[in-house]
Amino acid sequence: MQAKPPFPKWINKAIRLGLVGAAVTAFTAAGLGKYASMPQQLDVGYQPTQPVPYSHKLHAGELGIDCRFCHTTVDKANFAAIPPTQTCMVCHTRIKADSPRLAKIRESYATGKPVEWIKVHKLPDFAYFSHKAHVNNGISCVSCHGRVDQMEVVQQVQPLGMAMCLECHRNPENALRPKEFVTKLDWTPPAGQTQQQIGNKLKQELKIHPPVGNCAGCHR
Repeated sequence: MQAKPPFPKWINKAIRLGLVGAAVTAFTAAGLGKYASMPQQLDVGYQPTQPVPYSHKLHAGELGIDCRFCHTTVDKANFAAIPPTQTCMVCHTRIKADSPRLAKIRESYATGKPVEWIKVHKLPDFAYFSHKAHVNNGISCVSCHGRVDQMEVVQQVQPLGMAMCLECHRNPENALRPKEFVTKLDWTPPAGQTQQQIGNKLKQELKIHPPVGNCAGCHR
């Protein structure tokens, strides 16, 4: 008479499924841990040293150069382009053309090898974000990037996490402004009007209903 096995057959399948589940859990935890530990994702104050010293305070603030002169795709594409060396040389072929601080810019222009700028603001790959959708509907650069026009060295001023996005999506009237002022970082509501009054009016006129409960709105 054949001996009865000590465990039912289904236990083998259960063990395999358990091992797969444990592996998936460990992989997910490792990925989230890596994401959370990266300063360019969540750390307010993240301020890497760039290969070429560039003052946004001088260019965007004192000289009044519009953000879109360098970041040309910010209102046309999902991503805000990092300016190529040719953009720098529009001015610097004549202005401070021999400055030692611009040696790497001149070298890049001569060789065609791009300057390896370090990205300051970076969203995780699993979060979808369109610059043009926000900029063209009245969300200013200042909402996420702060007063860049006052920064000698750009740093991260917002955590850029899910909580921040949801807060803005739930109450877009707190950030909306007329589209012609999205790159005017020092803009304030005109006398006699509040941010909420202007924002609510724009929200109705533009039919703005950001995704809040629909996860697929940002996680595609």
